[in-house]
Amino acid sequence: MTELLGGIEAGGTKFVCAIGTSDGQVLREVRFPTTTPDETIGRALEFFAAETAGGKSISALGVAAFGPVDPHPGSPTYGFITTTPKPGWAQTDFLGRLRREISVPMAFDTDVNAAALGEGRWGAARGLTTFVYLTIGTGIGGGVIAEGHLLHGLIHPEIGHMRLDHDWRRDPFPGTCPYHGDCMEGLACGPAIAERWGQGGQHLPPDHPAWELEAGYLAQALQSLACILSPQRIIMGGGVMDKPGLLSRVREKTLAYLNGYVQHPAVLEEIDSYIVRPGLGSQAGVLGAIALAETAIQRA
Repeated sequence: MTELLGGIEAGGTKFVCAIGTSDGQVLREVRFPTTTPDETIGRALEFFAAETAGGKSISALGVAAFGPVDPHPGSPTYGFITTTPKPGWAQTDFLGRLRREISVPMAFDTDVNAAALGEGRWGAARGLTTFVYLTIGTGIGGGVIAEGHLLHGLIHPEIGHMRLDHDWRRDPFPGTCPYHGDCMEGLACGPAIAERWGQGGQHLPPDHPAWELEAGYLAQALQSLACILSPQRIIMGGGVMDKPGLLSRVREKTLAYLNGYVQHPAVLEEIDSYIVRPGLGSQAGVLGAIALAETAIQRA
């Protein structure tokens, strides 16, 4: 019988709970809005309880959460969502609540680290050892696989909060980040686009000046990532990247910012294969959570 794995993609806007297999198939899935911790985690528990009642119990559970989080198993706050600005969710013992009601091995990480894991397992980074996954949406986050391992360090990468060169004369918008104002997330996330221009990016035509500005901010970040982490590929997910033509602008501007410094054919000759969209599409997060569940079994 095929071993069943559970995954929770806990986003700031919605939760996705799923049951899948180690070959990357999602067999059953449910989606619902992120409300309060009690209600939202409760709905996740109801999903897995119903599946267990049907005789289809999971062998492990991977939890991929919006952050910041504590991903270190030896820490007293392992499995917590920590200093998030999302109302009501700061210092939530997410994993602890799940463990009290589900008795299987569990693994916990950021949603973007998990998405990177999924892309390496089944998506656009198969066969690579060092790469970056970015999501540009309601927020901006990044996951990093370095030499085959998820990068954590003190906590985990917070790529969305890197500082960018902000030309206040060209763009007087102060940014939306409650911590830093005009960091990458504050200037380039979906809500920043909507607040700056008075309407969401989905309503702005591809030739609107918003996209030249957006591409410039994203390319600044990619130039830094290319130099600091030396990734073999950069994967760009999230709803903002669905805008036609944006990815091409980002590639062009990243090349301009690098200015020939990174002398490698992947950048100089194959930029369309170096900066790419996710191979798993919108399933990157939940499949990443299922990939996390695999790691929980390996550690058990």
